[in-house]
Amino acid sequence: MDTGAFLLALLQIIWINVLLSGDNAVVIALACRSLPPETRKWGILFGAGAAVLLRIIFTVIVATLMGLPYLKIIGGLLLLWIAVQLLTDETDETDVKASNSVWAAVRTIVIADIIMSLDNVVAIAAAAKGSWTLIVIGLAISVPMIVFGATLLMTVLQRYPILVWAGAALLGWVAGGLIVEDPLVKDFFIGILAKPGVDPNVTFHELVEPFGGIIGAIIVVTVGWLLKKREKPGRDEDVEVSG
Repeated sequence: MDTGAFLLALLQIIWINVLLSGDNAVVIALACRSLPPETRKWGILFGAGAAVLLRIIFTVIVATLMGLPYLKIIGGLLLLWIAVQLLTDETDETDVKASNSVWAAVRTIVIADIIMSLDNVVAIAAAAKGSWTLIVIGLAISVPMIVFGATLLMTVLQRYPILVWAGAALLGWVAGGLIVEDPLVKDFFIGILAKPGVDPNVTFHELVEPFGGIIGAIIVVTVGWLLKKREKPGRDEDVEVSG
């Protein structure tokens, strides 16, 4: 992977993690809210550190499994669903009990992060394309940024909703590229592209892979827009009834 592709993938991983980890930042805040001020920072640091370590391990495992047939197709479809959910989920209420000790808070944060981080793990593994370096660097940069900038981050996303749509489209792009990279799908297209004097692998990466990404982004934005449009009449009726 050349430097340009590496940096682009790294930015994708950071942006994906920023978009999908707002709920994780909320969990950390809720779990540590009852700690004394002098120990609260340690609960946040230890909890976030343990969560980052576990997420790196899980992401590496998922990235390794992505090399098996069908799993990239499954992962891509799951990522498309995650992207649509990002656009249609208006509320995300999390029931997290406050903890009275640092280690209890760390335990709460780690357990919640394991349960809630499937979307992050799949998306980051897909964007990293099997690069352990990208996985580690991307998570190491983005997770602390989320933890300590959660309030600012949520304010920016609420003020500029278009960024959420752009992020969802990015997830769709990654998902579409992931599906066409599955060994079964890739072999199918390479068989079609095979011509005398033409390297089908080069044609695949130049034409088919970007096309898959474009289709994935279009699917996410279109389905998300249709679902949001369908939800609006019901919400309007609720407002009228309550009034």
